[in-house]
Amino acid sequence: QVQLVESGGRLVQAGGSLRLSCVASGRAFSIYDMGFFRQAPGKEREFVAAINWGGGSTHYSDFVKGRFTISRDDASSAVELQMNSLKPEDTALYYCAASRIARLSITTTATSYDYWSQGTQVTVSS
Repeated sequence: QVQLVESGGRLVQAGGSLRLSCVASGRAFSIYDMGFFRQAPGKEREFVAAINWGGGSTHYSDFVKGRFTISRDDASSAVELQMNSLKPEDTALYYCAASRIARLSITTTATSYDYWSQGTQVTVSS
């Protein structure tokens, strides 16, 4: 089993920045793609960003392109999401996720991820 522990969420003003961190423990050597999803109240969980094992490939949702950057350190089984130019509509519970299946391309579907963090709240005030 793999456990994901996420941190970094807090209240921030619009235009500000945050960095979310997620560390995998347990059988961390068995994970491949890692990503972040978010869920706002009353809305479905949506894909934010993902990165493959080795960090050579990334994928972003259209609404965060140019503002968010995902990176990972496989030596420490960690992934980070740097969020800049935050907007009130970025307010949500952010989840870190990891997949135990190696794929040819990064998956953006929540059901393709096998392990999930407890989530961290990001609130952007206007």
